[in-house]
Amino acid sequence: MYLGIDCGTQGTKVILLDSQQKKVLGVGYASHELIENSAGRREQNPQWWIDALISAFNQVIQQAQINPTLIKGIGVSGQQHGLVMLDEQDQPLYQAKLWCDTETAFENQEFINLLGGEEQAFARLGIVPQTGYTASKILWFKKHFPEQYKRIAKIMLPHDYLNYWLTGEFCMEYGDASGTGFFDVIHRQWHLEVFNLLAPELEANKVLPPLRSAQQKAGVVRAEIAKLLGLSEQVLVASGGGDNMLGAIGTGNIQQGIVTMSLGTSGTLYAYTDQPLSDLPKEIANFCSSTNGWLPLVCVMNMTSANRNLMELLNIDVVKFNELIQQSPIGAKGISILPFFNGERVPALPEGKASILGLDAANFTQANLCRAMMESASFTLRYGLDLFRQAGLSTSQIRLIGGGAKSKIWRQMIADILNTEVVCLQEEEAAALGGAIQAMWANGEGELTSLCENMVHIDANSVVQPNVNNVLQYEEVYRRYLTHLKQTHFIHK
Repeated sequence: MYLGIDCGTQGTKVILLDSQQKKVLGVGYASHELIENSAGRREQNPQWWIDALISAFNQVIQQAQINPTLIKGIGVSGQQHGLVMLDEQDQPLYQAKLWCDTETAFENQEFINLLGGEEQAFARLGIVPQTGYTASKILWFKKHFPEQYKRIAKIMLPHDYLNYWLTGEFCMEYGDASGTGFFDVIHRQWHLEVFNLLAPELEANKVLPPLRSAQQKAGVVRAEIAKLLGLSEQVLVASGGGDNMLGAIGTGNIQQGIVTMSLGTSGTLYAYTDQPLSDLPKEIANFCSSTNGWLPLVCVMNMTSANRNLMELLNIDVVKFNELIQQSPIGAKGISILPFFNGERVPALPEGKASILGLDAANFTQANLCRAMMESASFTLRYGLDLFRQAGLSTSQIRLIGGGAKSKIWRQMIADILNTEVVCLQEEEAAALGGAIQAMWANGEGELTSLCENMVHIDANSVVQPNVNNVLQYEEVYRRYLTHLKQTHFIHK
């Protein structure tokens, strides 16, 4: 038995995977609160993650009706980029600033300037730091909480914090480290010169965790935690990783040619490569994977969150939202939405705002607004896929995950807008599944390729092919979207 844990923005999921039966025996979930404001602040208390993990774990054990001492390993996936800072007593010095926090846009530009501009940043790090990465959060904290900043003893990411709680081991894995902004993604090491520019007052070798490769373990569970959860004291905890990195494992995206697309709070696109890519568009983050390769990735900030904003405004649920979409034609009778409610990362508009364009007395209906919102979220991913294709990455199949993947109409819309076959997986919780598979790998249960072949299963009923007529119509609507993007935000593409 192996546990996979995924600590996301909205909540924590825990799954129990039986490695012999090759199936998930139980799934638990507990939600998180979110601290936010209109300035772009997005924060959480790290203790909420622990409370949610315990709650979701107890649900799984009750559902599966097994003795928890049968569990052999744990793999933890976490929302990327979040900044957790502990003092000498291992107490958080502040809330965790999350991946979707755009309050640090100014500090991110300061950081890029410190590095000598975007070209110099890319030359040093292999990526261009974006608003939301960990580095700009450190600058922000130094500026606003200088006394607490001096007390920083450990810097970690959300999944590292949970690993630390489980094992007492302070370490980080290459994939998640890639999104900090002070990690060299080509050579897989901390860029100490860059970190010293960012935080000269801090001792890098003390506050930054030692690095681990993907198949290594973080440690074993502490006796205190084993007693709390009813585990044996020999339970291995894998290195874990960012949610996208472990989502790649959980979708079998460990070889070239497959693209994973997540329709979650944010939207992501990522594809495996065995070598770091050069000459990438700056919007593509050339992260390391949690499989000892690389995972070029595009992240957009507004996906199911954009749909949810409209549903809350109209006081409707997901079922009604999908019904209304089907009552509106492709193109929503001329309405276009730029859905940048939380700013945006691709294109780089951290302080961007949402816009509804093309309204008139005839088309201003709930159905048209709903379709325009879903189309706009899809267009942000099309924008990202175009960047992938520009970089020479093939897209023969898209493996769709996240809450939005449950919508049949959205799956067809994605296939048509991106003109690519779309499939879903039998196991919906890809990042948690990836964590469990990674724990099996770290525990010597087999090679990663065979583990993914045995544990990751395509849902044959979900396969969607693009409709030729729809592809042509959406292409015209997408060009209209790009025109609005250019006129409103001066984005040239």
